[in-house]
Amino acid sequence: MKYKHNISSEISISYIVTKKKLTMIAALGVTIGIAIFVFMNSMMKGFDRTSTDAVFKSVPHIRLFKDDETSIPLKKNYSENVETVIINPKIVPDNNLLVNPNALIKLLEKQNNVTIATPQTNVSVFYNNGRSQISGVSTGVNIVEADRMFNIKSYVVEGNANDLKSVQNGILLGVGIAKKMNVKTGDNISITSSKGVLKIMRVVGLFRTNNSITDKSKSYINISLAQQLLQKNSSYITDININIEDYDNAVLYANQFSKLTGYKAEDWKAANETLMAAAKMRKIIITVITFAILLVAGFGIYNILNMTISQKINDIAILKAMGFRGEDVIRIFVQQALIIGIIGMAMGLTLATILVNILSHVYVGGDIGFFPIRFEPIQYLRGLIFGFLVTFFAGYIPARKAANVDPVSIFRK
Repeated sequence: MKYKHNISSEISISYIVTKKKLTMIAALGVTIGIAIFVFMNSMMKGFDRTSTDAVFKSVPHIRLFKDDETSIPLKKNYSENVETVIINPKIVPDNNLLVNPNALIKLLEKQNNVTIATPQTNVSVFYNNGRSQISGVSTGVNIVEADRMFNIKSYVVEGNANDLKSVQNGILLGVGIAKKMNVKTGDNISITSSKGVLKIMRVVGLFRTNNSITDKSKSYINISLAQQLLQKNSSYITDININIEDYDNAVLYANQFSKLTGYKAEDWKAANETLMAAAKMRKIIITVITFAILLVAGFGIYNILNMTISQKINDIAILKAMGFRGEDVIRIFVQQALIIGIIGMAMGLTLATILVNILSHVYVGGDIGFFPIRFEPIQYLRGLIFGFLVTFFAGYIPARKAANVDPVSIFRK
């Protein structure tokens, strides 16, 4: 048995050596397939992580708020045959406050998996510096808690976010607003709410989230000031932001918190449906492309082995006449396919590593920054597993044809 194994290995290697050009073409196909598989999946993971990080700079894992109320259609039959339907469209209530928000926060913080729950009040405002006016949203927060949730300090590029604690009329501006209004830290601007309330604000810092929409419209102010802009008292809270440890399962916790509090709880994926749909579509496209390329590489190995079997049909007949069984013949060609596959996978992983390292240092600018590619060993392992399976079956299918060769019929020709 050991003798046959040794002979099988020698024959496999001899077939590879005698077909060097075809072997290298097949190995190159596997190389390109594995490299693209690892590279594309690493890029997809990088895009997903970049998108998620950008989202979490301004969006909590779960947002608790009072949902707009929709009235029930009113129906009245004026006759037996005619029904008049009066539909009162969506009513936007004037008062969106959460009742007893402090108690709600304490209740939420006691729940498993919750890392922080903090109040927030959003105000639609106009920014004005006497020369230009911009519309946007000013978010009233407790800056210490908001920093714990969104890590605001990490993307403050000028000034100090903590100054919001000591400067009551302080405002932290997005860099897009500051650029349009030509203001910097220490300057004054005015903001006017939808209620017509005007406040003179002092710029305590600028932030850049690398999301151009956010940077051109959003600012942070003290929550008490936001309440004043809306002409509400200190109990007026529009949102409670919640972060959890397992944010991938935020939808499950959102449903749980909604039942617990009686308010609507929206998870971060629901709040970014377009982003999630784009990520899903990107994943499908990349998966189809990479699998197709690997299958093409496997088809190349299949064709080479088919050609080898046709050319070596007499040698196969001799081996079977010498006592080689069908499984011994299969072993010869499967080994040949795996050797080609191993060579191709080794070169493919090397090429993928080079590409990932080079592109991870390429600055593309805009909202993205550096090229969004993420090195993950699991992608290499998946590439190896899928590459191994493709090359194995690419060798096994034609090998079965060789195993069924009848030496008697071959010798009679």
